[in-house]
Amino acid sequence: MLASIKIQVSPKIYLKDPETSTLGQNIIRESIHLIDEIGFEHFTFKKLGERIQSNESSIYRYFENKHKLLVYLSSWYWGWMDYRITLATTNISDVRERLSKAVTVVTENIKDDSATTHVDESVLSRIIVMEFTKTFLTKEVDIENRDGFFLVYKQVINRLIALISEADPDYKFSKSLASSIVEGSLHQHFLKDHLKTITDCSGQVSPTDFYLDLISKTLR
Repeated sequence: MLASIKIQVSPKIYLKDPETSTLGQNIIRESIHLIDEIGFEHFTFKKLGERIQSNESSIYRYFENKHKLLVYLSSWYWGWMDYRITLATTNISDVRERLSKAVTVVTENIKDDSATTHVDESVLSRIIVMEFTKTFLTKEVDIENRDGFFLVYKQVINRLIALISEADPDYKFSKSLASSIVEGSLHQHFLKDHLKTITDCSGQVSPTDFYLDLISKTLR
């Protein structure tokens, strides 16, 4: 189903839609792998150009700078996540079950989706865990927010807010809980892999286990 669906990303993020050309899709595919390999700090368009055997200037025709590219990758990821939440919760009448399904989708370990040939979601998820906060922890965050850079990310959180509010209308902190689940799951995945002594998540206990337990004990 995903193969026939275009993930929507704000056109203000890019100069030319990379989905519309073979070169653009190659830029997306290889930037994901290169950022995963060397980290965003060491990633440059020059290195990406060498990897895809194209001029650095050709990449600038799609993205103004590497920050915009990272925002694009993040927006694509959250758009894909939003689609998966919709798919997982459709035709389920029980709101608690819908909420559990949505939380599971957001917090689980990500595997590659073969329907998207130019994006390896398992690798992209590692970038989101490591680099996502760099998209909005900037001086320009308010301007970029007004321009809709984080609209899809907020849409994922708003889906959880709606489910939490429906599951427990008396709970006063649905927005904070929803954003804590989405953002916190990234942090728990990071801790599980790198700072193991300050999280209960491990090979046996997943971030999903933690957040399902949290909502079951928090909501009435």
